[in-house]
Amino acid sequence: MSSCASFIFLLLFLFFNSFRVSAQDPTYLYHYCSSITFSRNSTYLTNLRTLLSSLSSRNASYSTGFQTATAGQAPDRVTGLFLCRGDVSPEVCRSCAEFSVNDTFTWCPNQREVTLYYNECMLRYSNRNILSTLDTDGGVMLFNTQNTTSNQIRLRDLMLSTMNEAATEASRSARKFDARKSNFTALQSFYGLLQCTPDLTTYDCLSCLQQIFNRLPTEKIGGRLLVPSCSSRYELYLFFNETAITTPKSQLDAAPPPPPLQISIPSPPPLISIPSPLPGEGGNSTVIIIAVVVPITLLFLLFVAIFSFRTKRKRTIYETEPLAGDGNDITTAGSLQFDFKAIESATDKFSESNKLGQGGFGQVYKGTFPNGVQVGVKRLSKTSGQGEREFENEVIVVAKLQHRNLVRLLGFCLEGDEKILVYEFVPNKSLDYFLFDSKMQRQLDWTRRYKIIEGIARGILYLHQDSRLTIIHRDLKAGNILLDADMNPKVADFGMARIFGGDQTEANTKRVVGTYGYMSPEYAMYGQFSMKSDVYSFGVLVFEIISGMKNSSLYQLDGSVGNLVTYTWRLWSNGSPLELADPSFGDNYQTEEITRCIHIALLCVQEDAEDRPTMSAILQMLTTSSIALAVPRPPGFYFRSRHEQVVEVGPSRDTLALCSIDDSSITSLAPR
Repeated sequence: MSSCASFIFLLLFLFFNSFRVSAQDPTYLYHYCSSITFSRNSTYLTNLRTLLSSLSSRNASYSTGFQTATAGQAPDRVTGLFLCRGDVSPEVCRSCAEFSVNDTFTWCPNQREVTLYYNECMLRYSNRNILSTLDTDGGVMLFNTQNTTSNQIRLRDLMLSTMNEAATEASRSARKFDARKSNFTALQSFYGLLQCTPDLTTYDCLSCLQQIFNRLPTEKIGGRLLVPSCSSRYELYLFFNETAITTPKSQLDAAPPPPPLQISIPSPPPLISIPSPLPGEGGNSTVIIIAVVVPITLLFLLFVAIFSFRTKRKRTIYETEPLAGDGNDITTAGSLQFDFKAIESATDKFSESNKLGQGGFGQVYKGTFPNGVQVGVKRLSKTSGQGEREFENEVIVVAKLQHRNLVRLLGFCLEGDEKILVYEFVPNKSLDYFLFDSKMQRQLDWTRRYKIIEGIARGILYLHQDSRLTIIHRDLKAGNILLDADMNPKVADFGMARIFGGDQTEANTKRVVGTYGYMSPEYAMYGQFSMKSDVYSFGVLVFEIISGMKNSSLYQLDGSVGNLVTYTWRLWSNGSPLELADPSFGDNYQTEEITRCIHIALLCVQEDAEDRPTMSAILQMLTTSSIALAVPRPPGFYFRSRHEQVVEVGPSRDTLALCSIDDSSITSLAPR
């Protein structure tokens, strides 16, 4: 019997030891794999292995919990990073990093862009540059299935106020991390944690955190949201290392993170020392062993079972809701949805005092939520031309985009007849507000306008080439360029945008949409659109920015009447392009810069789409004065009288040649 007891204790020891080891592995949460793949013998895979080795090497910076690396050259360059949760120790961080680089090929064996989320760390790599770039795409929401039974409003208000304070502190700190505790009830506390990747600016970090904690499910007793650039979590129990958090922040930023929270697994019950049996007492000693050891063993196994069940329950009590990723349906952006009453309250019931302007499809308002976050609210008119298709299109497209020169979508509302888009608040309205007003345009000197031209070019280049998708805006104009507090441009209004897939470079449509005066000839006449359609619109926009005049107005030169495009061409042909410059500049501009910008814009509006440069070439021309420019050819759309239209019905497509001086947006055209 003694050998039997020894065998039982040996089994218990091995079971407990294996349980303790497995508990040290990082807790997997979610993974994202892009649809773009690489082959097993490619240069990209070689570079990826080099990058992963660098991120998990012994020389990596585990003391800060953040490490970046780059391997190879374009187009096979790989950029990557890992980020550990701000309260874990360097040892736990190292373990998580080493585990994740080995785990990545299990989840995403041949994808070029991958994000792995664990409870302790995150690993991310991509074929594009992901460093110092805000990205809230491809994340995951986890929430406790148990609803708040009481004090739901109190929990919501406490969560918003606590997380808002934590977001402010996290964005200002060097580690971009903050966690804190607040009193929820007399017997229960609220715990919140927020973190960004430390390569983000203060503004981008704060923006990212405010986006995600505002989307946490406040009707639940706990939840978390993780996106590539930041994460947030709240619970009604302590889930982080409070010792690390209560250390003064100055010490936290100056010294390595304190040790992690150690999960305490109780030791097995101590063995009871039983005296050796006396002669003739063997039977009694056997009974004693059975009476003592077996109950202890059963109690211990019961304890382990309960502990395992509670641990598993704590991990499976969450449900996963992926955020807007590569889906093509509005349901993939479900976590972006706002409640109509919340928006109505934020805009003071869409009061006139909060009205910012009137767009082609509705009105735009300023909104302020209870936590102080300001937003722009685009409320589509119930009778507008933008139907549910354009609305869903704008949500799906903009939710995927993150660039400093693109307006950021925070959410949407679709209730009954209401279709509402919620954007980041951009305080200085749109470019046309300044450009075409004789008083306001004085605030835009040439230096500022040149920065605006360059910023618009960067935003469109991102849409065409640098984002995960190839996107054609199709309605690029001054009214769709918003200006932030520093007058930096942000391209907006993606209701007309189209997504290209794979190697697609152009498409045809019978449903021509956009704004008269900005459309390229091939698009307005034949329904053919491509990246070069946006290039044409960009050229028109540059003329307007330089001159402060609208393309849709009439301009006379040498007895001929034309729009701004043909007017500029005649000035160029006559050798006097500087006459286009806005008189408000005075002498405060560089003639070479303006002349070069006019030259580039004329290349953009050439009649043949193939003659127009790409946006990447345009940006190089704008930023590198040594690049020689081609000789421009005559632009498309020589001006005709406003009543002169050419209608032609082809064998397979209805075509319409336009020459309108109207400035309104259109959603469809049909031949008369």
